[in-house]
Parts: sequence; C-alpha cells; structure tokens
Amino acid sequence: MMVRALELEGFRNYRSFSASFAPGVNVIYGENAQGKTNLLEAVRYLSGTPSHRARSEGELIGFDASSARICAQLESRGRDFRVEVQLTRGRRRRMTSNGVRLKTTGELSERLHTVLFCPEDLMLIRAGSAERRRFLDQSLCQLRPRYAAALAEYHRLHEHKRRILRDWEEKPSLLELLPEFNDRLARCGAVLIHYRAHFIRKLAQFAAPIHAEFSGEREKMTLAYETVKTVEDPLIPTREIYPRLLEHQESHRRAELESRTCLSGPHKDDLTVSIDRRSAKQFASQGQTRTAALSLKLAERELHQEDLGEWPVLLLDDVLSELDQRRRDFVLRRIRGGQVFITCCEEEALDGLGEGRTFHIHAGRLAAPEERNAI
Repeated sequence: MMVRALELEGFRNYRSFSASFAPGVNVIYGENAQGKTNLLEAVRYLSGTPSHRARSEGELIGFDASSARICAQLESRGRDFRVEVQLTRGRRRRMTSNGVRLKTTGELSERLHTVLFCPEDLMLIRAGSAERRRFLDQSLCQLRPRYAAALAEYHRLHEHKRRILRDWEEKPSLLELLPEFNDRLARCGAVLIHYRAHFIRKLAQFAAPIHAEFSGEREKMTLAYETVKTVEDPLIPTREIYPRLLEHQESHRRAELESRTCLSGPHKDDLTVSIDRRSAKQFASQGQTRTAALSLKLAERELHQEDLGEWPVLLLDDVLSELDQRRRDFVLRRIRGGQVFITCCEEEALDGLGEGRTFHIHAGRLAAPEERNAI
C-alpha cells in the first residue's frame, strides 16, 4: 500500500502542488509554518480519516480559494487507484475513485490506510478519555466500514438526545421521543462496544511485546477497555450487549433528566493503560508515558499490517524531534517496511533512514526532490 503521486490545488497553503513519492522513506523538511504538516494532512484525509487539526472541512480550503482538490495515485492490494476529493465552500464534498463517485469516507478507507503519529500523541496516556476514544475510532473506521457507519449514526443520535435533555423542561412533549432515541442509541452503541473490545484485545497483543522490548524487559504493559458497567464482558455478541445498554440507560434516566446530560453510553468509554499493574495515567513518569504511547502507535501499525496483509502508510509528523536518542533509534528500527512520510526541520538530521526521497517545502511550494541513498 503506497501513495505513488499526489496533486493539491487550493489545499491549505498549497495553491498548486505535484510530486511523486518513493515506496520507502519520504522525508519532508523545511522551516516551521511552511506546509509540511499540511502535506501529511492531505495524505491522511485520503484514508477517510477526518483532519486531526481542522474543526470543519472549510478550514482545509486555502484562504484565497473557493475550492480545494486532493488527487492521488494509489497502489493498494495489488491494484492501482486514482482517488480524488473536491472540496467547495458551501457544498458537499465530491469523492471519486477511478472516475466512479464514492458516497462515504469508508470507501476511501478501502483504498488507503494510514497511521499518523504526531507530537500530541506522546501525551495520549495522560490526556482525557476523549483523546483515547479518538485514537480507537480513527483506527477502527479505517479497518471496519461497519464501525464507521455505526459511529456516524451514534453521533447523530447522541446529538438529538442531547437536545431533548437540554430542552425537555421547556417542551415536555420532547420526552415522548426519548425511548425511541435510547433504543437506537443502544443498538448503535452495541456495535461500537463490540468492535472496540475486539480491537483493544488485538492491540494489546502487539503492544505488550513492543513495550517489553522498549523497556529492556523491565516493564509489563497491559491494556483494558472501560465501558458501561452493565456490560461486564464487552466481547459478547452485539445482540447481548444491546439489552445491557438499555438497562444502563434506564438506571440513569432520572440523573440524565436532572443534569440534562447524556450519562449512559459508549461516548464515555476509555482505554486504560497499566504498567506493572499500576495506572500509567496516574503513576507513570513522563518517560514511561511516552514509551507507552510509542508502543501503542507502533502496535496500531502492526495491527493494520496483519489485518490488511500489507503495511499501512506511516505518517510521522515532526515526532522524532520530540524524542530522546534512545526512543528515536527504537522507532526507526521498528518502521522498516512499507511507505513512510517523515516531516522535520533539518534534512541532515535524518541520516540513516535508508533509501528514499527528500523534499524541501517552502511557503507551500516544492523545491526539486532529491534521491536519498541508504546509509
């Protein structure tokens, strides 16, 4: 799986951009605020994953542009695809693959998988639960189209329920709608819990040995999934999770009406990380939490590889500069194989990465790419 070529028009600070990439390592370097991260953001978007920086798609369109275009030549599972996304202010996006219209971002994910690692991910362990849910959701939406559809529907239903709870005292008739929304939320929620539980179990199988190697076998990292209390075993079938979610909703009905807040459901789930049976969020040092976060992201990449049969495209957004030499060397050893994009400020700081290409970005423009020789 790889991005052979990329074209951008009106995307962020890129008025016009075109480049062909190496199947191995691609180093994108330049000073700050020149567009390096924007380039990775465009590649990430083509995997059907929402931007990690933009609140709306309109932010992806350049300040002086009315529309933006992202187009890429992809190789995936032995096939070639020409994927194009057109973003226009005030209109719905248009997505095509080999000229055929795509209806959902899930169809993009079937053609390209990416794993993004940015400096903010180093705080994944100590961040709030919303960041860890986002980590789960972004990976699962690429791996399982059914999960992506259920997540989108759950968010829509949750927003409706939130409005009912907010306004019910002024409009008591709204409470008549609550049972229907609770039922539909429970059905969608059961799908989310089922997939999250199986994903975390698999992720733990990859993360534990990576972390053990990283720590010199001195530490043991374990993962656990926290969801609603009535679902004691989240690995059970969705049809068995569904009534347990209804039970939890009913037990929180009064509290939800009084607080006017949705208190029941997988929108409050969490992924908990422990090191030697102690909560990493509460007790681990900064170095330990960084090692745990690195282990999770590297495990995510290996999980995708096992599921797909080929490596996902790895996007390292200025993360190496945030690591000490030991952690940096460990990451570089683990990312052999597959296509990799790395952004950094200084090209010469990345000697030893192997064969590939180097691109110098300045003010949203590309200087002549250079071939990298293995060192």
